[in-house]
Amino acid sequence: MDVTQRFLDYVRFHTTSDDASTSCPSTPGQLTLADHLVQELLQAGVADAARDENGYVYGHIPATPGCESRPVIGLIAHMDTSPDVSGANVQPQIIRFDGSNAPMVEERYLGQELIVTDHTTLLGADDKAGVAEIIAACAALTADPAARHGAISIAFTPDEEIERGADCFDLKRFAADYAYTVDGGELGEIEYENFNAAGVTLTVHGVNTHPGTAKGKMRNALLYLHEFIALLPAAEAPAHTEGREGFYHVAEASGNESEATLRMLIRDHDRTAFEQRKQYLQDAVDFLNRKYGADTFTLRITDSYYNMREVIEQHMEIVQRAQDAMRAAGVEPVILPIRGGTDGARLSFDGLPCPNLSTGGMNFHSIYEAIPVEALSKMVEVLIHIVTTEA
Repeated sequence: MDVTQRFLDYVRFHTTSDDASTSCPSTPGQLTLADHLVQELLQAGVADAARDENGYVYGHIPATPGCESRPVIGLIAHMDTSPDVSGANVQPQIIRFDGSNAPMVEERYLGQELIVTDHTTLLGADDKAGVAEIIAACAALTADPAARHGAISIAFTPDEEIERGADCFDLKRFAADYAYTVDGGELGEIEYENFNAAGVTLTVHGVNTHPGTAKGKMRNALLYLHEFIALLPAAEAPAHTEGREGFYHVAEASGNESEATLRMLIRDHDRTAFEQRKQYLQDAVDFLNRKYGADTFTLRITDSYYNMREVIEQHMEIVQRAQDAMRAAGVEPVILPIRGGTDGARLSFDGLPCPNLSTGGMNFHSIYEAIPVEALSKMVEVLIHIVTTEA
């Protein structure tokens, strides 16, 4: 089975994660795919492939004779898809891009075969493309008697999209010297710097009464929440930022006159600016509590992950290995900062240096998600070069 067929198979599994769930994985469909991937790995020659009780899939390929002293390289991808857009009943199709039949795809892809959806769901290239590319590379390596490589560790994680992918990751079982997440965007991208990230929950406590007799009595939590949102810098929302620019992202709001809740994200590549953003929110809450009364607003900020550049800069040889592998596969590498995060960000701080590689996909978390067929095949070549390069 080639990488394209694997990918088309995997995206049909419904693996949307759910941040309201407390289980691991957060949704049962991820376990279904995990069990399927164990069988795929076994068929690809990964003899010890298995799933643990938390839904993580692990496997190892031993070093070929004479290569036992080479570093153990890990390859990681995640199985879940974003809850931002439906991942149920995905209907993938292969089209030839004519400039208009794949919205949000750039003209430089004219004439290429693209895998897209029917525009009612996301596709799942984030990150089932990475899963397919890793398994296809494993199958190619174990089938090639001439391939020479050190030991290889493989892992597929649940719940990356809700920032829990590294929560139960077993570093001892994975047993790699360093790794790569295959969870990036367009072909050629290499990322070793990401946002510092925090999740924010703001609760506003109001007092409701009949609107006909509410003068001087009603304390409308929804209106108070609106006032807080109005204090956020309008130019520092995701729609107005790029590159290394940070942002405040209002993600979800709900409630009524008595109580309202806001969920939002804070992101910044610079750690000092990240801390300043958190303080800005605290200052806004303090100001509003002075205005409306103590404890009217309660703020909870939880750090999610930090910029892995702090770790990877001490191991730039693994970034160079990825660049060399891409050039060997005929792909020009591009170093970019991630405007998001990966499992690798947390794993890097846990002692496993882990930059991120492209999958070839684009427009993630969207009904217009797409991936070129050629990019899938090229990334298989890249992964093979990464693990077979002697260094």
